[in-house]
Amino acid sequence: MLSGDGELAELNAVHLGHSGPTDVLSFPFFPPEAYPMHERGVPTGRDPWVAAALKQAFALPPGLRAHLGDVIVSVERAVAQAADGLGGQTGDVRWTPAEELLLLAVHGTLHVCGWDHDDPVEESGMRALERRVLASLPLHDAERASSAARETDSSEAAASPDR
Repeated sequence: MLSGDGELAELNAVHLGHSGPTDVLSFPFFPPEAYPMHERGVPTGRDPWVAAALKQAFALPPGLRAHLGDVIVSVERAVAQAADGLGGQTGDVRWTPAEELLLLAVHGTLHVCGWDHDDPVEESGMRALERRVLASLPLHDAERASSAARETDSSEAAASPDR
């Protein structure tokens, strides 16, 4: 879901007890243990009760998909972070608002799927997966190519004495 700073600030306060807006919030329907194990740092086994509940939760008619949770992205934060060079995984990337929105959507979706970045090992795995997902998206490649073309055009225009 795309929203603005006001709604994310309210949700951030109500659900996480934090003040102010944030760029993305995720509300998973299942605990992290519901998903296959990944780079969490400290492997934990799946609770047998969770495993039994998940077998029923994911038993859907053919063609239907399970709703895993909600992701809410602040378009205002994404645009500002991209414009101010505060985007990307490291908070120091200047790229298009569309690229920042894609990253935030992927980031939030990974949280819904049980990933987190509190542990350095898991953060490394999560960041690597974000990069792989982004690299596989056609819009991401198109945006990057478009950005590079605009930068080339701008530097050529600046270097040209005719203009």
